[in-house]
Amino acid sequence: MNNYYVHSTAVVDEGATIGTGTKIWHFSHIMSKAIIGDNCTIGQNVLVSDKVTLGNNVKVQNNVSVYTGVVCEDDVFLGPSCVFTNVINPRSFISRKEEFRPTLVKKGATIGANATIICGVTIGEYAMIGAGAVITKDVPDYALIVGNPGRQTGWVDKEGNTDISF
Repeated sequence: MNNYYVHSTAVVDEGATIGTGTKIWHFSHIMSKAIIGDNCTIGQNVLVSDKVTLGNNVKVQNNVSVYTGVVCEDDVFLGPSCVFTNVINPRSFISRKEEFRPTLVKKGATIGANATIICGVTIGEYAMIGAGAVITKDVPDYALIVGNPGRQTGWVDKEGNTDISF
């Protein structure tokens, strides 16, 4: 008996580690070497690839693919249809699995809907990435990042308020 919920249309490959209280919703796929912490929510049509780690209380909204090399610490929010990459220069006819670049999303960070995270970056604690932003470099703790390419326009506090100053 599992201490987590998996919708009947979701696939959890043998070998995946799923924490207590986690919920995995419609049409999602959790691959065999994925690690998902306690009390996470994995929305509809989500892929969590091998060698991905999601901490506790991570919320992954609908239509997100979390590819090999991504680590999300506790309390991270991944907005609908946000995108992670893991190869800097992909070509369909060249296998570059040995070249995956790790991406770290630190505790409490938020990534907005349809944002794109280019591989090899670190997103700081409690940082907030705006909807549609394209992240090409490391993001400081508590930074508010918007646009393409992503640029810092301010700061956020732990609760996500933007009308603050440090």
